Amino acid sequence: MIKKRNHDRKTNSDGSTPSIILIGNPNVGKSVIFGLLTGRYVNVSNYPGTTVEISRGKIALTGKIDGHKMKEVSIVDSPGVNSLIPQSEDERVTRDMLLREKPHGIIQVIDAKNLKRGLLITLQLADMGIPFMVVLNIYDEATERGIEIDINRLSSLLGIKVIPMVATERRGLGDLKKGISKLSHLQRKTKKITKFDDRIEDAIDRLAPLLPGANISGRSLSLMLLSGDDHLLKYLEDHGNDFEIDKVREIISKTRNFFRDPITYVIQKGRQAAAGDIVNECFHYDERQKISSVSKRLGDLCMHPFWGIPILVSVLYIMYKFVGELGAGKAVDFMETVIFGEYLNPIVIKITETIIPVSIIREALIGEYGMITVGITYSVSIVGPIVGFFFIFFGVLEDSGYLPRLTIMSNKIFKRIGLNGRAVLPMVLGLGCDTMATFATRILDTRKERIIATLLLALGIPCSAQLGVVLGMVGGLSGRVLLIIIITVLLQLIIVGYLASKIIPGRSSYFMIELPPMRIPKLSNILNKTYFRVKWFMKEAVPLFIIGTFILFLLDKSGLLVKIEHLASPVVTGVLGLPARATEAFIVGFLRRDYGAAGLFLLAEKGVLDLIQITVAISVMILFVPCIANFFVIIKEQGIKRAILMASFIMFYAILVGGALNIILRYIHILN
Repeated sequence: MIKKRNHDRKTNSDGSTPSIILIGNPNVGKSVIFGLLTGRYVNVSNYPGTTVEISRGKIALTGKIDGHKMKEVSIVDSPGVNSLIPQSEDERVTRDMLLREKPHGIIQVIDAKNLKRGLLITLQLADMGIPFMVVLNIYDEATERGIEIDINRLSSLLGIKVIPMVATERRGLGDLKKGISKLSHLQRKTKKITKFDDRIEDAIDRLAPLLPGANISGRSLSLMLLSGDDHLLKYLEDHGNDFEIDKVREIISKTRNFFRDPITYVIQKGRQAAAGDIVNECFHYDERQKISSVSKRLGDLCMHPFWGIPILVSVLYIMYKFVGELGAGKAVDFMETVIFGEYLNPIVIKITETIIPVSIIREALIGEYGMITVGITYSVSIVGPIVGFFFIFFGVLEDSGYLPRLTIMSNKIFKRIGLNGRAVLPMVLGLGCDTMATFATRILDTRKERIIATLLLALGIPCSAQLGVVLGMVGGLSGRVLLIIIITVLLQLIIVGYLASKIIPGRSSYFMIELPPMRIPKLSNILNKTYFRVKWFMKEAVPLFIIGTFILFLLDKSGLLVKIEHLASPVVTGVLGLPARATEAFIVGFLRRDYGAAGLFLLAEKGVLDLIQITVAISVMILFVPCIANFFVIIKEQGIKRAILMASFIMFYAILVGGALNIILRYIHILN
């Protein structure tokens, strides 16, 4: 029998805790519904054995489940998927949750505008035999487009409850909560909705009795195995008693050999036909009712080969003003100078000096590299506001429908470096904070794509704090300096990305994305998502800042920091052509990128650096090793071996580029 796993469950008086899993395609509003159901009582953690994050929360319930009165139900927000036959880590995690966690029921969220697409998952859930219901979300936009869905007919065809909903306006939320209490009263064995080729049906009938007992039906397991789900076969082999794997493989092999096309295609084609039949019976489209012409025209302009560029530049400029100046400037200054500088830190320092007599411990907490005065202060007062402002802006782009259009515009460029248009999202996030953006690389489907994106983020995407200092530094100088820096950094991103795409083994994923209409974002929705995202980020980042600061404290006390500075000086002065005092800026830049840039800024103000040295120093600083917080995140996401390899390569490559730039600029006299 397949073993049951419990994750953060609390049992009620009858010994059981009901759990509901939210499932759906990407961008169907699943997370919004999760937030409405759970409120702020949410736990975000990696799914065991993966880097995929799962949100878990609870909902108060005023009904019965399985005949027992329950006070609360656990709600799990699974990753967005296009199929339950895994092609990516996200899809494999969602499948594993259904296989291992034994939920009392499932809520499938479908974009009402794309009913057929959602039904392909519905039909897979029907085969599994787990109680579930369907939420048709974004129903208002479907109506605006002239789409009419016969809810009662759809419910009758599927044999389950179907609820129309507009999650952003809380419409349908009451019906959803009522449906949850009745969810497990549905039959666990639903009728077969999809009828496949006789050879496939015969294989299912022969495979199902051979498979070990599981939370999902033998029919569903059989279809997954026939479709080539080798991870599932290994799982069943490990968990099944007397599992006749050779016989199972034989049935699968003979069935596959019968078909000219891949059997995965044959099964998918059967489901598409079944979904099409359902849509034909309950879905009507009135072509006379058009989507808002203004919304459509604006959406088309955002993707236009010519007009899309100035729109993108305008968006990035507004983002810089909002995040870079308002967030990284005024908000950070207020938090750092007033909240921490005048109030919190003086109180903490006074208390620490009073109650801790050992000087070395006091220094570790409140000294030059103190875990409180530096680690916590920097992460909360500096990174916190920047991240918060960035997430607000990111939420506006997300809810307005602009981000999917940006991915389409950038897809051709990213394809040349082994990525696809979705990679633009972590790259844009990196302009806010590379640490946060490295977490966001999880949205990419393959390990190869995540490695390339992580490498490029660490190499040449300046965070908003560093970018603010850099722009302040070169703002009063020649425009040629800024242009040379931009060209240098972008060129290295293209070169390294292209070479990495050829060297790193693995495949790139296919690019498919749904285009929602352009719309006015709702403030309440943006603030709600910002709250959860900032909470998640601070939970991940603050411990890393504290650990990083403590390591620097140990290096300082042991004298290694001075030795590292002494060893690096010949490279800084000889290869890069910079004064020896610039060495400290690069070392401090490992603690915080903007502090390194600020060190260069002070040297420039004092007249220690000329224009060529400023250009070289800033270029190398942007391309130099990531800050220590980002380095720890890379370790968490990619493993310590790969993180060290990335950091070593970046350090060597940045110095190589800086040395070459120094020689070229002095040879061509462009800045003299």
